[in-house]
Amino acid sequence: MLATLGVAAVILYGFRRRDRENFLLWFGLFSVLYAIVLIVRNSAFRVAFGQPQAIGLAVDHIISLSTVVPGLLLFEAFYGRGWRDSVRWLIGIYCAVAALAAIGFAHYHHLRFVLPPGTVLVISVPTVLAVGYIAGYRPPALPQRRILFAGMIFFFCAYSIDRLLHRQIGNWHSGVEPYGFLVLVICLWFVTVQRIIADDRRLNLLNDEMRAATRIQKAILPREIPILENANIAVRYAPMADVAGDLYDFVTSQPCCMGVLVADVIGHGMPAALIASMVKVAVSTWCRNDGGPATIISGLNTVLCKEAREQYVTAAYLYLDTANGIGRHAAGAHPSPFLWRHRSQTLEKLGDSGLLLGVRANETYDESEFHFERGDRLLLYTDGLTEAENAAEESFGDVALPTFIREMQDCGIEEFADRLLRDALAWSRDGRGKGQTDDITIVVIDLKSSED
Repeated sequence: MLATLGVAAVILYGFRRRDRENFLLWFGLFSVLYAIVLIVRNSAFRVAFGQPQAIGLAVDHIISLSTVVPGLLLFEAFYGRGWRDSVRWLIGIYCAVAALAAIGFAHYHHLRFVLPPGTVLVISVPTVLAVGYIAGYRPPALPQRRILFAGMIFFFCAYSIDRLLHRQIGNWHSGVEPYGFLVLVICLWFVTVQRIIADDRRLNLLNDEMRAATRIQKAILPREIPILENANIAVRYAPMADVAGDLYDFVTSQPCCMGVLVADVIGHGMPAALIASMVKVAVSTWCRNDGGPATIISGLNTVLCKEAREQYVTAAYLYLDTANGIGRHAAGAHPSPFLWRHRSQTLEKLGDSGLLLGVRANETYDESEFHFERGDRLLLYTDGLTEAENAAEESFGDVALPTFIREMQDCGIEEFADRLLRDALAWSRDGRGKGQTDDITIVVIDLKSSED
C-alpha cells in the first residue's frame, strides 16, 4: 500500500510539474523507499528468498539510510529552511553521517565510533525545531498545519523509540515505526489532497481573471478598422500571451484625415496590459485637444511620468491627410515606420524617434512631415516584428523585412498583412529558434492622393 501511494505521488508530480509541488516528489520517493525496506525485511519475503548475504545486507542498509533523505526534504518543503538554513544544514549533516555509516557497514571494526544516522536524527531534529522556535523562526502558513505536524510528531516518536532500542548500525527491526509511518502517510495524503484542491481552485480563479482581462483588453482595441478616403487599412495583432502590452488605435476627425497610434509597453502579461489600458485612455484625452503627433506623444509621456512611475512605453503617432498627400509623425523610442514609395521603388524610414516614454516628465518630442502618392504603402509595427530571431540569431527586421516589402509590393493589403505576420512567426519557429518572444502588432496602410 505504501509503495502504491508513493508511486502514485511520483506520477502525479510528473504530470503536474510545478515547482511549488516538489513535496509530491519527496513524499513519493520517501514512501517507495520505506516500503522497499519493509518488504525486504518482512519475514514472509525472507522465507521466500532466503536470508540476505553480505551484499544483500549492504544494499538493505544503504536503502534504509537513503530513505531518510527524501523524508528530510519533505520536512523542509513544509517547514521551510528553518532559522539560518538550519534544516539545510541538518540534511547535509545527515548525508555526511549516513555516508560514513554506509562505509562503516563494510568496515565495521574501523568505524565503531560513528553514531547511527537514526540516532543523529533523534537528537538533531528536535534541536533544530527548538532553536528555530527560540530564535523566532516561524514556518510558512499551511492549511491543516496541525494535522500535518501531528502526523510528523507521531512518526518521529515511533522512529525514535525503535532507533533508541536498537542503536547498533544495521541492527534495526520493525517495531512501532511502521505504524507511525502509516499515520504520517494518512496525514500527508489528506494535507496533499487539500493542497492540490486549493491550488487548482486558485489556478481556476486566475484563469477566470485572465479570461476577463483578455476580454477587457480586446474591448480597448478598435472594434472595426476605420474607413478612410483614398486609403485602405489592414491590421494584424499577435499577442505572445493571453494579454499583451501592445496597443494600436485610430483617431478619425474627417473623412480624409486620420491619426494612428502604435504603442508597446515594456514588459509582458497583466502589468503591461494595465499600462496599455492607461495609454488608451490618455490618447483619447489628448486627441480631443486636436493636438499634433508631437503634442500627443508628449502628453502620453507626461501621464506616464505622473501616474505610472517606472513604467515605460514606446509609441509612434502618425497623422495622415489623404486629401493632400501629407503625413506627420512623432515617436518615443519606437521603431520608425516604413514608407514604400511605388514610383521610385525605394524604401524609406520616417522621422526620428525621441526618448522612451515615462523617463523624464518635461521631455519634448520632434515632429516630422512627409508626402506620399498613389500606390505608396505605409507600415507601422512594434519591435516584436523586427526583433524576431531565427536559430542563427538573425533578426527578421535586418535580414528579411526590407526584401519582403519590396517583393510583396503588388500584393493586396490583406494578403500582404497575412503573409508578413506568417513569415515573421515562421522566422522564429524554424524548428531551431526560440519561437515568438514578444507581442507583434502590424498596421498596413495603402495610401492614395486625390490629386492623382
